[in-house]
Order: sequence, then C-alpha cells, then structure tokens
Amino acid sequence: MGEAVAVTGIGLLTPAGCDAETNWKNLCSGRSLAAKNPQFEGLAVDISCDVPDFDPLIELGGRLTRRLDRFAHLGIAASRRAVEDADLHIEDGPAERVGVVLGVGSNSLRTYVAEFTRLGQGRPAAVSPLALPRSVPNMVAGEIALDIGARGPNFTVSSACASGSTALGVARGMLLGGLCDVVLAGGSESWSRMSAVCFSQLGALSRRTDRPPLASRPFDRDRDGFVLGEGAAVLVLERLDVAQAREARIRGLLCGYGASADAHHPTAPHPEGAGAEQAIRQALADAGCLPRDIGHVNAHGTSTVLGDAAEAVMLRRVFADGVPPVTATKSVIGHTMGAAGAIEAAVTVLALERQSVPPTANVDEQDPGRELDIVTGAPRSVAFSRALSTSSAFGGQNAALVFGAV
Repeated sequence: MGEAVAVTGIGLLTPAGCDAETNWKNLCSGRSLAAKNPQFEGLAVDISCDVPDFDPLIELGGRLTRRLDRFAHLGIAASRRAVEDADLHIEDGPAERVGVVLGVGSNSLRTYVAEFTRLGQGRPAAVSPLALPRSVPNMVAGEIALDIGARGPNFTVSSACASGSTALGVARGMLLGGLCDVVLAGGSESWSRMSAVCFSQLGALSRRTDRPPLASRPFDRDRDGFVLGEGAAVLVLERLDVAQAREARIRGLLCGYGASADAHHPTAPHPEGAGAEQAIRQALADAGCLPRDIGHVNAHGTSTVLGDAAEAVMLRRVFADGVPPVTATKSVIGHTMGAAGAIEAAVTVLALERQSVPPTANVDEQDPGRELDIVTGAPRSVAFSRALSTSSAFGGQNAALVFGAV
C-alpha cells in the first residue's frame, strides 16, 4: 500500500451537519440541501447550501467570533472536533512537532466588501484595524494553531477548489519527510454575496432557483451549474508509528497523493480531463496500487456542463476495466470551494469505515457514452479496501488522494 499515514481524527461542519455522524446520515439520504438564501436576495442566483445549527458565539465566544470571519470560525470549530475525535493531547508535547495545513480557496470577501465600501466612501478612518488579520487566508491556519497550541509548521495552501485535497497531500509529505509527527490538515470556506455574483457572472451556478433541491445534479444530462456551499473539514494525520505508539484509533490511511496542472485554460477544464488523469495516476502510483484496486470514487462532480463531461470521460479511461461505484458529495451539500476536497476526503474515510457508498442526488439520466456507475437513491454496500477522492479547480489545478481501510 506504499507509505501511508494514519487518519486518527475527523472534524466536519457542512450543510449536512456539524459532526461526522450527522453528516453521514444526511449524505446517505441522497437529497440536496439547497435552499433560498436571504443574504442573496436580489441576485440572479439566490440559493445556497448553508451549515445549520452552528452559532460561533456559543461555540467560540464573543471575542473570537468578532475578531474572525466565518471561514475561520468554521475552520477552528472543525479542528477542535478533529482533535477531540483523535483523542490528541497536544499539551503533552512536543507541540513543535504538530503542524497545521489548511486549504482556502479565497480570502474573506465578506469582510473586504464591507471595508472597501467604507474606503470608497472616503471614510478610511472607519476601516477596521482588524480587517486585514481577520481576512487574509493564512490566518485560519494561524488561528487554529493559536487555539489548539500547535507550534509546528503552519500555513495555508490555495489551489482554488482543489485546496482541501492539496492541503492533505502536502501534510502527508511533511509527515513522511520527518518534518512533523502530527498534522491537522483540511480546508475551510464560506460564501459571500460577492462570490455568488462572481460565479453567477461566469455562468457556473445553476439557475434552477425555483426548485433549489433539484439544482445540483452532477453527471445528470440536464445539469446547468453548481450550488454554492460552505463548510470545513479537518483531518488529524499522524505518522503511522506515532499513532500506533499512542494506541490511537486509526480511522483510515492516506496512502497516495497526486497533483497536476492542465495548462489549458484559466477556468475551463481540459476537455479530455488530461490533467486530472495525470493526478490520479500519480496518486495510484504513490499508493502502490492499480486502477483495479480502487473500489470507490468520490468524484469532483460539480454539476457544471463541461466539468462533469470531462471528468466522466477521464474516469472511463482510467478505469478501462470498469468504473467502480461513484458518488458526488456536492450533489447534497453544494460546492464548498476550498473546503470541498477536504470534506470529500473525510466522507471517503467514512465510506471506507462503513463499507458503504452514499448516493448522489438528482441523477436521472447521464450523458450518452459517458455513463458511470453512479450510486443513486440509497447507500450501496460495497466491500473495498481502497478509495479515490478527486478535485479540480480554476487555474487547471488538480489533486487526487488514495485512501485505504485499516
């Protein structure tokens, strides 16, 4: 299985819930959680998928809530859950061997819009002194380290909607390279009115605003774009010997990582998915396995016309002997951008634990000649030891992760 690192903790906050078990239950329903968003009132696309039942004032306290923006609220909350799930006691040390790597697709457009408005109105003195430290992308990793006491390498990575997967791959390299014993890795992102407008202007969002639960439909022939989501996922990754020495519960193994660039177009995918295929084959080789060893794929599956077509063609090519059962998590929780890869990685680990593949929502009919074995309707019990999670992004950036069962 190549060199693997242990997944010992999972922290999840998504539109499907604020803990791993609730997420799994709602993902297995196979129903989209998209709904009207009052903050998007007046926009061409006014729907999204939002994290429910999360009040940062209650969980983080007033001071931290006011000092930080929502993407950091979600990231800190996910890291706390992951540390608790891993039964990790950083104070027992050495804390300088615990790193944090977070993927963030963009910085906080919520804060910047408000502060730039004040500046544009000729009121520079009204701009908050906290505007910069609460908004720059690296601060979510810094704030997590501050919150949990991790003193090892600390930074964010940004590869747009592949950021969460990239963070996990980078963290694995840090562990295998001996730089750390433990790394908290994942992604965090929240929407804003500005991001909704920008994606809408690009034609990337679904216009099915009259029936939000039917809007996100990855790989369906009538797809017309994605639904914005928000969320965070943090996984505690440990060197295998470290996890075994402390008798940690090992939830899964991160066995392989691959990354690539399409070098094709700023926003459109390569039509044949060449870059994504390169990343997948790298991840398979890194994990020491072949396509036939993969028993499940958590696809990027955004519900865009071009993206899903390219991904379907590519997966059929990689898995020439038969595509394993596929799910697209974004069909239920929307596209969480920089957090998406990390969320889907966590879901992949949960699927391996349960030997079950959650369904994809709203797939009625696939593109002729591009059919995949997409799980729909209800979860499917499958016996498998390895699974693949894929991510692609603006800029032509791709990342792939291979996970293994314990």
